[in-house]
Amino acid sequence: MASKWVNQEIETILAIVQENPNGVGIAELELLATQRLDAPLIRRTLQRRLDLLMADGKILGEGKSVARVYKPVSMPALVHLEGVAATAQTGIATLDVYVPVSAEGAKVREWVRQALMHRRPVGYQREFLEAYQPGVTWYLPESTRAQLHEMGRTPQDARPAGTYARDILNRLLVDLSWASSLLEGNTYNRLDTQNLIDFGQAAKGKDAQETQMILNHKAAIEMLIEDVDEVGFDAFTFQNLHALLSQNLMREDAASGRLRRRPVEISGTVFHPLAMPQVIEDCFRLLLAKAQAIPDPFEQAFFLMVQLPYLQPFEDVNKRVSRIGANIPLIKQNLCPLSFVDVPQQAYVDGTLGVYELNQIELLRDVFVWSYERSCQRYLAITQSLVDPDPLKIQYRDALIAAVQTIVRGKLVPTEKAIKRLSSESVSEKDVDSFSRLLAQAIEQLHEGSVARYRLKRSEFLAWKSIMSNGK
Repeated sequence: MASKWVNQEIETILAIVQENPNGVGIAELELLATQRLDAPLIRRTLQRRLDLLMADGKILGEGKSVARVYKPVSMPALVHLEGVAATAQTGIATLDVYVPVSAEGAKVREWVRQALMHRRPVGYQREFLEAYQPGVTWYLPESTRAQLHEMGRTPQDARPAGTYARDILNRLLVDLSWASSLLEGNTYNRLDTQNLIDFGQAAKGKDAQETQMILNHKAAIEMLIEDVDEVGFDAFTFQNLHALLSQNLMREDAASGRLRRRPVEISGTVFHPLAMPQVIEDCFRLLLAKAQAIPDPFEQAFFLMVQLPYLQPFEDVNKRVSRIGANIPLIKQNLCPLSFVDVPQQAYVDGTLGVYELNQIELLRDVFVWSYERSCQRYLAITQSLVDPDPLKIQYRDALIAAVQTIVRGKLVPTEKAIKRLSSESVSEKDVDSFSRLLAQAIEQLHEGSVARYRLKRSEFLAWKSIMSNGK
């Protein structure tokens, strides 16, 4: 969650750029921002904030090196359009990238766009959760659910749970890890994310926390897919999901996977979450029980995106848990997953604030439906280019995982003889040669960013890799 200070930095930088329609260089930006913030703004930090604003479509960068300047995104004339607003300082119309919104959603957006001083402080309303009756209450109307089912249907809908997600695993890992992290202000681009996930290469000039956030998403998504028959709307799943998504990112390591025991504040809102640990736990278990009882997978997904961030059951990383967790019912039923690619950050934030402050879900629902349609367009378009998965990989999936674990945890050198022996112990005689090739390929492609796929710990992989590198 972005801190209040980070938000202030971003708002200050955006204001300076908007006041300079002809462009402003980074040196001048650094000076002006430092003066307004009354604190030094490090050049590297300034560059990250600029990258984020450009990724959000709020500013443009023109030129290279020392000649590079930053300009507001402008329109040729002042017009009244959805998502376009004129700044008071310059009269320049700036494009506010947004999703199409309903009339109800527009009202929510209008409320949450007011200055904080004009919004009434509110606390957590337990009755908002308690009043929801699975199968009776519907956040998504029947027509919307029918539309989502039609869009999300895949050729694998009759196959075992998780089949479609495994078919598009490599693409999904990159897309969902990148897009969900981007909504948190992460400055990795998609190519950086792909290099990190596919090859274990961290992007240069990025914070270690940004790299960790991407890897945490990857591990969490892999858990949902690899353990698809075991995960569900239960405390064990969601606490472990939080543990993976928050690894090395919490103020206290013990807070990963643990329900919140202290009050928290959320910047940019007048909403104050629950503070009492016992009430938080009671509501958390009630939330999951209601989610489990919902008969429709899309309603389950959206219910989680509404209620879990609103409850704030963990000290941080709640929205990430809700976004990844929303994919559980979709993955289980072989529906197209929800990747959040191209979702405008401001639209998502506004929708979430509408839930926090008004208990109104209409704007977040607009974002959810648009986002899902976008995901379907992305994944179903590539389905025809997918080759059928190797039947041997499906048949011996668990055996392959176990064999890789044996090599890494046993610190074994993966010689041809060792691989052949393991294969003979793992599969039937007629499949030994084919399984040996699969195992050799898996070991060759194993890297720090893919260890979760084989249920290995990073420390186990690094210990084995060290021995291999030293030739012992």
